Order: sequence, then C-alpha cells, then structure tokens
Amino acid sequence: MWAWFLDLIRWLEPYFQFPYIIGHIIDIAVVAFVVYKLLLLIQKTRAEQVLKGLAILFLIYFISKWIHLNTISWALENTIDFGIIAGIIVFQPELRRALEQIGRGSFFQKVMLVRDEQERDYSEIINNITNAVENMSKSRTGALIVIERETGINDIIETGVKIDAKISRELLENIFVPNTPLHDGAVIIREERIAAAGCFLPLTENPNLSKQLGTRHRAALGISESSDALAIIVSEENGVVSSASGGKLTRYLDSKGLHELLSKVYSREPEVRPFNFIKWRSKNG
Repeated sequence: MWAWFLDLIRWLEPYFQFPYIIGHIIDIAVVAFVVYKLLLLIQKTRAEQVLKGLAILFLIYFISKWIHLNTISWALENTIDFGIIAGIIVFQPELRRALEQIGRGSFFQKVMLVRDEQERDYSEIINNITNAVENMSKSRTGALIVIERETGINDIIETGVKIDAKISRELLENIFVPNTPLHDGAVIIREERIAAAGCFLPLTENPNLSKQLGTRHRAALGISESSDALAIIVSEENGVVSSASGGKLTRYLDSKGLHELLSKVYSREPEVRPFNFIKWRSKNG
C-alpha cells in the first residue's frame, strides 16, 4: 500500500542531501541579491517609470490570455517578442552604468536610500531659490536649475559633480558665476538638497523651437520632455526667467509667478494634462 510513497521518498532523497540544499540556497541568494541591486540601480531614474509601464503591459497580457481577449493578447504577444531588443535600447544608460559599477566594485557595496515622507516646511527652500533666481536675473547671470519630481534623474546627476549641499541663495548664485568650473551645466535639486552641479541635459528635438532660444532653453525642454522635472532658466542675454515642464516652455516669469510655481512643485500637486483631440487630429491628419 505504501510502496508508491516509499518509491517517491527514494526518488526525492538525492535532492534533500546536504550539499544539494546548500547549493540551492546559494543559488537563490545570489539571484535575489543581483535582482535587488539591479532594482536599486534603476531607482530614481527614468528607467524606473519605463519598467513600471512594462510590468503593466505584462499584466494586461496575462489577463487578456486568461479571459480570452484574443486580439489584445495577439498584439501584446507580438510586441513582447521584440521586448528584449527594445529593453537593451531603452535601458542602455542603466546597463552601461551597471557594468561600470561592477568594474569599480561599487556594485556590491551597500546602498540604502531612505526617503522621509513626512510633511515638511519648504518655504525656506522656495524663498532661497526664488531670491537666487531674482538676483541672477537682475545681474543677467545665466542659470539652469532642475528640480527632480516623481521621475528620478540619477543618470543626469551622474554626469555632473555631486554636491549634496543644503539649498541656499548664496550657493546657487556662486555656482553660476561666469567663468567658474560649474556655471555652464545644470544644477539638480532633489528634495531639500542640491544634489549635483555642472550636469549635462538632453537637448530637445523640437524643430519648432524659436532660434532665439539658446542651449539652456533647449536643455531645459529636453529634460522636461524625458521626465516630469521642473527646469528654471535665467537668460544671460536679457535676464528673462523661464520655466520648462512637460515639454512646455513658459517665459517672462516674475518673482511671484516663480514662487507660486515652486509652491505647487513642493506641495506635490499633480500636473493635469488634458488630451486635446482636435490638436492631435490636426497634427496627424
């Protein structure tokens, strides 16, 4: 009666031997560690949002297969077939940075990112940024300040000089003093800290942009198109203050308008972008 059970025990016995179990534990631990480090690597980068989008697509695919939505599942299945190639292209900066970290040995260092979600008073930070921009506008000092929002831009921070300093009017003005090492790049602000300076931003490819706008404006639009960051620009030619968000450029900001804009950003007020069907048809028709 119990012969089948004894045969099963004898068949499974080699898999429960001590060295075999240890090998499995090491195997699972190494894979879990590598996945954990890769997740930390894309955290606070634009690839994090892309990965979330891919996860949603996979979820929709499995649900469509389960409830027999044949057309949707067929379309997603053919899309996923090219997923590996597309993933290599999309995550090229992150893959390159991972290989660099492995080469430096920093990939295996302990990394912990702790974010305090408690309510904070950002009025001092808003005033410091507003006053610095106002002073640079009066002196016609060119400046480009990028404020990170929900989409992380670690890959942009890596291109500059890491500072990790408290935001102050004096520091912002000193960074953009002409002919200093960091004045040509962008300052990246994360929460209440200046994360880096002298950073390189992607330029917009919008062909309709006015030729009167310089590299700073094109870079500000570029980072606003590829992330939800807010970019503040001070023109060194005429001192005009502009902002870029969601691929849209707003010019001739005064101190009051800039203060209100920064208050919305630091209050985590969501940005509403209504879909304009008529405008879409005019572009595509």
